Amino acid sequence: MHTAAGVPVDGFTYGLITPALGFLMAMLGSALGLRCTVRGLTAVGRRRAGWLALGAVAIGTGIFTMHFIGMMGFTSPALPIGYDTTISYASLALAILVVGLGLFLVGRRHTSVPALLTGGVVTGLGVAGMHYLGMAGMRMEGSLAYDPVIVALSVVVAVVAATAALWFAVAARSLGAALGAGVIMAVAVNGMHYLGMGALTLHAHTEAVGLGGRAPLETLMPILIGPIVLLILVGFVVGLDPMTADELNTRSRGVGTPGRPVGRVAAPQRG
Repeated sequence: MHTAAGVPVDGFTYGLITPALGFLMAMLGSALGLRCTVRGLTAVGRRRAGWLALGAVAIGTGIFTMHFIGMMGFTSPALPIGYDTTISYASLALAILVVGLGLFLVGRRHTSVPALLTGGVVTGLGVAGMHYLGMAGMRMEGSLAYDPVIVALSVVVAVVAATAALWFAVAARSLGAALGAGVIMAVAVNGMHYLGMGALTLHAHTEAVGLGGRAPLETLMPILIGPIVLLILVGFVVGLDPMTADELNTRSRGVGTPGRPVGRVAAPQRG
């Protein structure tokens, strides 16, 4: 049985580069995903489901890429840190599935206040679930411990900001408003991530302390390449099938208003 000792960590090894880049990726994924959600609310049938599913992929992938870009800056001088690829990708799948559930709740035929609130809670839990499952994939000669109060606060931040972002996206009447919702969602992702990292204490086995090590870029880059390419592909899909002026006008007349039937005002010919 090994004893464990707390060791120092550096969450910003590369300065502000990793948090800034992570924020941009989270904002891109969130903006694309919320735009897909808005697009889905003007569609009917399978096209609605397709847009909402694509939105879940975009937001989940944005969360994932932000997390692991941020983790590039997380190092310890005491021991090397690695990542389990299977668990890392499981965290991506969890984010997509849970966020997807939240978006489908919002995308139901009636975008009521309860649906928006429930969707926001579920989406926020998806953000938090991805983070903590991704952290569980860390591999080192030691263990992680969390401050439960800060963990709870990080989950609250994710839920509140995700709910606000969904509400803003549903009420959006312009591309600028949808981008604003993306910024709110990116704040949720980043705020949750760095609060969660602030709750962390790294304990290393005493004989491992002093080995030295960093989370190498070559470990994390292969994990990130696929999701980044996926996010780019989602961007192409959204760009190739933008909302038309008629759809935006239809939306501004009532689609997304809490309690109103979305399907009655959708543009059937454009689906």
